Amino acid sequence: MEQEVKDLRRLVIKAFHMNRVVEGGENKVTADGLMTVNRSCIPEILKEEPLIEDIAVNIIPPGEHDRWTNTIMDIIPISTKVLGKLGEGITHTLTGVYLVLTGVDTEGKQTHEFGSSEGNLKEKLFLNRAGTPSEEDYIISFDVTLKAGMGQERPGPMAAHRACDKFLQLFREQLKKMKGELCTERHEYHDVARQGKKKVVIIKQVAGQGAMYDTWLFPKEPSGVEGGHSIIDMGNMPIVLTPNEYRDGMIRSMQ
Repeated sequence: MEQEVKDLRRLVIKAFHMNRVVEGGENKVTADGLMTVNRSCIPEILKEEPLIEDIAVNIIPPGEHDRWTNTIMDIIPISTKVLGKLGEGITHTLTGVYLVLTGVDTEGKQTHEFGSSEGNLKEKLFLNRAGTPSEEDYIISFDVTLKAGMGQERPGPMAAHRACDKFLQLFREQLKKMKGELCTERHEYHDVARQGKKKVVIIKQVAGQGAMYDTWLFPKEPSGVEGGHSIIDMGNMPIVLTPNEYRDGMIRSMQ
């Protein structure tokens, strides 16, 4: 008897590789592999986030990790939905570059809870791991200085994540408009149900304890902030996600 297979959801991820990331006159990303970064948007972001004193944006080329870093709050891929919602449709993403969010307050206290990671970036960042840059990747350092004492209060880290998300959205809007046929990689994933087969559930325990131990779910953009919800605010209750929702960046660590 032929097994019945149901294709529940289809997700297509198209990657555009960045060969160079440099300072430029505007925040721009192009399909030919050039990304330019500019700090001109930061004053406007600061007006919208009163808990933030300053934001430094720097480009770290591959191999140039022998430098000081404040505590790493998150490592974020630059991805956007082009068609459909998270977990289905089409997503565009950049390879060759990651954004690293770091934080400290005006008194020099690191933005951390149970442990900080400030120091030499070469010693604090493990490369070539799932979710971390490779040795060949560029890093955009988004270093947030919060008002005094706000690094250990929940609104402070949230402001840092929102500010970072607003900055990334400038590139996402351009990434949405890139012609899919110009991508350097294309991956297609299907959520499939096979009648009569065992149902497999993977349980992932996520943080939901406080200011930096939080997990963000259901944002509008992959690995985004806007539109999302805190696992703490949802009562730390179990949440069911599809494989493609997980793959498409439905969960964002707020540590």
